[in-house]
Amino acid sequence: MPALDAMFGGHAEIRVYPGRDIGTEQVRDADILLVRSVTQVDESLISAAPRLQFVGTATIGYDHIDTQALEARGIPWSNAPGCNAQAVGEYVLTALLTLAERLGVSLAGRTLGVIGAGNTGSATAERAQALGMTVLLNDPPLQRQGDARSFVDLDTLLTRSDVVCCHVPLNRDGDDCTYHLIDEGRLAMLKPDAWLVNACRGEVVDNKALVDHKRACPDCRLILDVWEGEPNPMAELVALADIATPHIAGYSVEAKLRGNWILLNTLAQTLGIHQVPPLSTYVPPSSISSVGLAELGSQGDMARLARLVYDIDAQDRRFRDWFSQPGGFDRQRKAHLERREFMSLTIEGPAQQAGLWSQLGFNTRENPHGTGL
Repeated sequence: MPALDAMFGGHAEIRVYPGRDIGTEQVRDADILLVRSVTQVDESLISAAPRLQFVGTATIGYDHIDTQALEARGIPWSNAPGCNAQAVGEYVLTALLTLAERLGVSLAGRTLGVIGAGNTGSATAERAQALGMTVLLNDPPLQRQGDARSFVDLDTLLTRSDVVCCHVPLNRDGDDCTYHLIDEGRLAMLKPDAWLVNACRGEVVDNKALVDHKRACPDCRLILDVWEGEPNPMAELVALADIATPHIAGYSVEAKLRGNWILLNTLAQTLGIHQVPPLSTYVPPSSISSVGLAELGSQGDMARLARLVYDIDAQDRRFRDWFSQPGGFDRQRKAHLERREFMSLTIEGPAQQAGLWSQLGFNTRENPHGTGL
């Protein structure tokens, strides 16, 4: 959780612990508890903190927090909706461009199915449309709420999509249960050469069934950022994945700062903050600030630019080398602290290409001559 001192240091004494090591001893005299997804804020942890006045998670998902237990004790809580939407959308885009480059195929004209059309799913869909992909959306809760977009049922999405992306919260029960949403039966609905991307929660896809499916359908391609059993994913599944990363799709400098900043705004009244500085106050400069393009970008240009900001190939290699070592999964997550979002890079080139790069999330500046990539 970056910039804690800069954001909160003037208002509270800050004690920092590894997320998986936060237990009853660490929270006994805590007034405020700020976490990310690896910390389980359950009844036992809450009961051990009699002074607790607020719990915040600097993440979109909050399945790691027992919200009912907090509400029963009258303790307010907050997540950080939308904080990592851009980072997740850019992760998926970079992974798709990288896999397409490996296979020598074009993404334009292919159909992307997005399961979960909230913040991260929408960010992914917008970028895919900029690449010329057709997008299908499935989100029963949003559809019931009257979202004006066009939706399809899940079975239709699975059978018609060339690429399927999961962007749902983890719900273990109820009408909108997403635990093993993609199970053996639904995997069988996929096209034999479909690509499956999971960048939400590992348990949304039955990992054992996915191993069996990949072995039966070797032309199926897997981009996996999340895993059942984290921080100990199935070694068989890691070996079968085309791109494998340690639950870092939303891990950008900007996303982490944005998550903390959202919590700071929520806490402002409790902490006596009358005016919260803008997020830009905390965002550091990028090591690479601009790139020139003389011509409208090809898919290859897009892939190279995306990897200039985030080298997903290097991340994939490091993860495979380290995930099975003791503590290796979390070490890889912590080593991933300098990834920037596309907005940190300005594309300089002719005005007619600015729209494309803006849709993908880059900043743009007109330069009729460009400089070449």
